[in-house]
Order: sequence, then C-alpha cells, then structure tokens
Amino acid sequence: MLAIEISQLCKTYKGEKKTLVQALQNLDLTIPVNEIFGFIGPNGAGKSTTIKILTGQITPSSGTARIADFPVTNPMSRKNIGYLPENPSFYHFVTAREYLHFVGQIFKMPEAVMRKQTDRVLELLDLTKAADRPIKGFSKGMTQRLGLAQAMLHDPDLYILDEPMSGLDPVGRALVKDIIVSLKQQGKTVFFSTHIISDVEAVCDRAGIIVNGRLTSLEDVKNGIMPENQSYALQIQTSKGDKETLIVDKEELNTTILQNVAQGATIERLEPQHKSLEKLFLDTVATGNNDEH
Repeated sequence: MLAIEISQLCKTYKGEKKTLVQALQNLDLTIPVNEIFGFIGPNGAGKSTTIKILTGQITPSSGTARIADFPVTNPMSRKNIGYLPENPSFYHFVTAREYLHFVGQIFKMPEAVMRKQTDRVLELLDLTKAADRPIKGFSKGMTQRLGLAQAMLHDPDLYILDEPMSGLDPVGRALVKDIIVSLKQQGKTVFFSTHIISDVEAVCDRAGIIVNGRLTSLEDVKNGIMPENQSYALQIQTSKGDKETLIVDKEELNTTILQNVAQGATIERLEPQHKSLEKLFLDTVATGNNDEH
C-alpha cells in the first residue's frame, strides 16, 4: 500500500520578465506505508514545491499526485496528514496550549481526546513548562517544536515535514530525530525534506535527491549506498601471519581471492565499499548543475 504516489509531476512558474521557471520536471516517486523518506536537495531544487502540491497549497502544471486513496486536489487527502511547514508561524498573542486547542477544533477532535493529546505532544516536544506562555516569547527552536506538536496532535498516519530540524540546537535535533523514528515504530509514514545529510543517514529508510526540479537519484539508505563502480574491502591473513586489507574492484575480486588463497593466505573478511550519502549528494548536485548549464 502506498502513502504517496507521484507521477510525471510538473510545476512551472512565471519568473522575471515573463520567463518560465520549471520548478518540477516529470517527478515520479512512490512512498510505501511505514517508511521514513528523506527528500534531499539544494535550495531552490523543488523540495518545498513538491510538499506544497502534496498538501494542496498549490496545483501542479501537469501530472498527478495522490495521498493514500485520494488525489491531492481532493480535500479528503489532507484529513490524515500531519504537516510542518518550513517556517511555521503562529498567532503570537495566544499560548501554545490555546493554539493546540484551536488546531484540535479544526480537526473536530472530541474535547477529552484533544486535552489528552495536547498534554502528550507538549510533553513529547519538551514544551510543557512553556505551554501557557504567549508564543511571541518563544525562541526559534521552541517555535519549530510547536510546529511539530501541532502536526502530531490529531495522530495522523502520514507526516509531511518541510525542514523539520531547521533552527534546532543539537539537543532539539536529537529529540526530533528520536520522534521521527518512534513514528515509524508506530506504523506511521514520514516524508521530510532537508539539506542536512547526516539527519537523513540517521533516520531514513530511503532518500531521493532532487536537483533543478528533477529527481536524479533514489537510494536505499539503511542498506548503504552502492557506487556504480563497486569495490570491496578484502581482509586477509598472509601465510606469514601478517594482516592486510586490499581494496579490490568487483571485476578483479575472484582473481584476487584465488591468487591469495593459492599463496597460503586466509580470507578473514569481505565487505562491499559503501558510498557516503554526502558524497553521492555532492556528485549528483554537481552533475545536475552541469547538465542544466
């Protein structure tokens, strides 16, 4: 079952001097239920445009996008989404608790459930002590955490988070990452955009890299990223008892093993060499920018 299904999605804006800007170009992407997916790209790559289409804030120029069983043009597609915008903003004169009560009313939550959920998310996001203070006195990090609290209030099945770790200190980032992992453990799906590669490597099952409106790479993060020219680390113990580690290309692996065994060496370990997501990202962005030029 798919939580998100995107097919041939395009979005074109009118830029300066009536020029056309292609923010998204034939985007194809599917996100299964109970997956944490990281959407990576430089500024202006199309991440927020994709999220705004998924959440019904803008319409695509062409192509389709679906949330569960509903096209994103149907308001029902947003009923079971927890959404955190890139720069959340709130009514500054209300308290965090009052704002969450307002959100609960929008989702028509029963009063008792709303109170219980409000207490739960405030505690989870470390906002209980500040819950009855006006939001205008909140720091950037507290505002960001309140944004995630309102996304979690109605306990949705799908979370769409635009730069969820933005503005957070290391403690806040660790807290949010733990929450994202716990959501998956509860059977939820999380789709979040970021340009912080380490956050994706820490929590995601898969990641997609978008450059100049095109999805240029789709990777399995949990199992490591295999470079196109696969190589292996071969650890051996020679006939003299010395230990050596050899980096061997895939095409030469069998020959190298046979040669070393014939010389009396013992094969102790064989591991594929994984490419870091950061290196892949930088290579992909560089290639994408060169193609655009």
